[in-house]
Amino acid sequence: MNKSSKILILGGNGLVGSAIKEELLKSGYENILTPSRKELNLLNQSETISYFQKESPEYVFDAAAKVGGIYANNKYRADFIFENLSIQNNTFEGAFKANVSKLLFLGSSCIYPKNCPQPIKEEYLLSGKLEETNEPYAIAKIAGLKLAENFRRQYGKMYFSVMPTNLYGLNDNFHSKNSHVIPGLIKRMHETIENGSKTFEVWGTGTPKREFLFVNDLASACIHLMESDQDLPYHINVGTGEDLMIKDLAKLIGDIMGYKGDFNFNTDFPDGTPRKVLDVSRINTLGWSPKFDLESGLRLVINHFKKNAHAVRQG
Repeated sequence: MNKSSKILILGGNGLVGSAIKEELLKSGYENILTPSRKELNLLNQSETISYFQKESPEYVFDAAAKVGGIYANNKYRADFIFENLSIQNNTFEGAFKANVSKLLFLGSSCIYPKNCPQPIKEEYLLSGKLEETNEPYAIAKIAGLKLAENFRRQYGKMYFSVMPTNLYGLNDNFHSKNSHVIPGLIKRMHETIENGSKTFEVWGTGTPKREFLFVNDLASACIHLMESDQDLPYHINVGTGEDLMIKDLAKLIGDIMGYKGDFNFNTDFPDGTPRKVLDVSRINTLGWSPKFDLESGLRLVINHFKKNAHAVRQG
């Protein structure tokens, strides 16, 4: 990429897409397209193909997806697989017909088997059964990864995928039920403190271990790979390589937010995968490592939420 390259970010107003745009602008890129859903409905095949033909982007960051936490993934299973497959198929067809030079597909670490060895290496893909609660979403993301791989194998297109660990950031969805774990905990912790409650509920046993990455770190990794002249692997893990128990995460968020009460673990909610931490040796070998540790990233997000609680996304 050069500074004048036309760059298309799909999902540019979401958590990942907005961070990629922010980091691109910091690096001096200016010719950036971030169409809204009204401007480009990726569920519509003909509209998507027409958009690519009209705009002719050189580089595409595909961060568009229907996303949610464990509650939403399990409740809206058909929506998650159908919409994500449609978005991906339309995007790849549009990019291929418009002769896009390089495409980065954003996957998810949930593509890996529930009980695969830890830390998770890229080669563990399709080596076992998926976690049941988010299986439809994971299957859609695996299909997207394989689309990128096989367009490259058959047509020589430089399409590749990144598999980020659990993400959090300033532009997250702070819904109390449908969001990912960190923004959900922050929102419910805020409500608990506001209500003066002495007990905070954590969904599940609190014992599963998870890895978390500040979204601007993911954005910098994506740009680093897009700028690379190397023959990249088909898919690349992106994370910190460090994890912690959900109960420790909840207590850390409570400490930062000033919560003084007790924690109750509601075992009516599923735990999901017992442990999930990525092997990040491949991305490290390619010259990238994260800048933010978990506590410093959480402080940024919590301070942002406190200042903008009335305006942040909550749906």
